[in-house]
Amino acid sequence: MPRREFLRIGVRLAALWGLGPALAPGIASAVDDLATGRTPVLWLEGSNCSGCSVSLLNSYPLLPLSLLTKHISLKFHQTLSTATGQLAQDVVNGTISKGDYILVVEGAVPTLIPTACTFGGEPFKDHLLRAAVGATAVVAVGACAAFGGIPAAPGNPTGAMEVIGFLQLNGISKPFIRIPGCPPHPDWMIGTLVHVIMFGVPPLDAMLRPTKFFGPRIHDQCPYRNLPYATKFGDVGCQWMLGCHGPTTRGDCVARGFNNGASSCLHSLGPCIGCTQPDFGQNKMYNWPPV
Repeated sequence: MPRREFLRIGVRLAALWGLGPALAPGIASAVDDLATGRTPVLWLEGSNCSGCSVSLLNSYPLLPLSLLTKHISLKFHQTLSTATGQLAQDVVNGTISKGDYILVVEGAVPTLIPTACTFGGEPFKDHLLRAAVGATAVVAVGACAAFGGIPAAPGNPTGAMEVIGFLQLNGISKPFIRIPGCPPHPDWMIGTLVHVIMFGVPPLDAMLRPTKFFGPRIHDQCPYRNLPYATKFGDVGCQWMLGCHGPTTRGDCVARGFNNGASSCLHSLGPCIGCTQPDFGQNKMYNWPPV
């Protein structure tokens, strides 16, 4: 990829973090580090739907699709990888043995069913612990990895739990970052990875979420907040009476917009389901009337 394209990406990422254009060349070098493998990323998947990976591929115009699929050094990604069988195991085990990589985990950890989400015959929980030891940082991507999400909903037989809590219970201490959402915005994922490479761990809130992305309340960005209450789904108006979680949920997804800024849940007249909050999937997504 031409250096000029990397510089354009650096400008976009600098703007994403609210940084001046003077830092764009350095940020472009961080993206180059990802592309050349100088800063490898190991992406593992537990109990999940792979929706976070799909969102990652929708990162345009922040990053072109070709950079994600052909150039960024994802040493292994279970959804995107063309390698299978022993070759895939060799890539993962070789990366773990060398260490010094950013570990990204998508999906919850099934603790009660050892055969769930196995990789090379190894239970995911053991695989995760082994991979976390050599990581320079661990990024829990998506609602399931960040807080347990739907796999950890009450009554599940898998004993699914969130990634960081699982690692801490097993004595693993690393720089931890949560990027919740169902799915997370691609800017949140790419922006956080580049920040870790260029500047280190970004400022985080008490839940280990980057404050840049998870500072504002959804309610404060809602285009319908000053309109009368909607009384049925599809009505234009404040979605509070339909169980909207906007007043208690934090994220800039409404202001940022998904699919290159085209829309969001609220723009589509869907109440916020609180997918960036720790209780997502643990309680009813909608309440009637709200409580």
